[in-house]
Amino acid sequence: MFFALSQILDFFLTPSNVLLLALLAALLFWILKIRKLAAALGVVSIIGLALAAWSPLGPFALGVLENRFPRTALPDDVAGIIMLGGAVDTHISYDRDALVLNEAGERIVETRILAARYPEAVIILSGGGGHLSNDSSLTESALARRALIDAGVVAERLAMEELSRNTCENARETAAALAGPAPGTWILVTSASHMPRAVACFRTTDLAIIPYPVDYRTKFAGGDWPGTASIGLAATDLAAHEWIGLMSYHLAGFTQELFPSPEN
Repeated sequence: MFFALSQILDFFLTPSNVLLLALLAALLFWILKIRKLAAALGVVSIIGLALAAWSPLGPFALGVLENRFPRTALPDDVAGIIMLGGAVDTHISYDRDALVLNEAGERIVETRILAARYPEAVIILSGGGGHLSNDSSLTESALARRALIDAGVVAERLAMEELSRNTCENARETAAALAGPAPGTWILVTSASHMPRAVACFRTTDLAIIPYPVDYRTKFAGGDWPGTASIGLAATDLAAHEWIGLMSYHLAGFTQELFPSPEN
């Protein structure tokens, strides 16, 4: 229930969607001759779109997330590597019968690099479909496995967790797949903006993790002016998605920390 509701609400809480819907509503009110409301709603939505597209607000909000867990020195030995799903477009991959990476494809690249650094480490690929409807035979983990094998990782090193549909399910199902407390330290690979939410979820399990953020979208200082409207809107939408995710998971009782920090 939570998953289905979150997928629906995600559409209506995405800033670019909200602002465009408000603009369409303004047009409708204008046609219905409710001119004052139409004008007010139109002005607010246009200003909102301009701020989301061209101001540094979106990149700044995204940068706060990305800077929360900086990379730290890795130990000489680890039990394994956990890569969270989200790097593959399952719909297009299925439709075209080809491996199609999305903007977070760096997760696979960095996991391959870590696999070479730790040749004895187990690699767990966590991620099912992640959509309300999808072909159940083609999961994110299965596609990521194909990519890593093609990149030279031995198939026997790869384990898949294919039941999860969101971040907290990633954590819960990965821990369950390991059948109880797993000794040693596990490197957690996911996008930098997604890392706070991932850490909050994994800290509810018995797994000892080292956050390893990848797929940065902002400079460390943050707050850059977007070069184009599409870049600004993408940053604003992604930042909103992650901040709302942090809050909703905490309010739903899935996590113990609203905004986890490295010190906890």
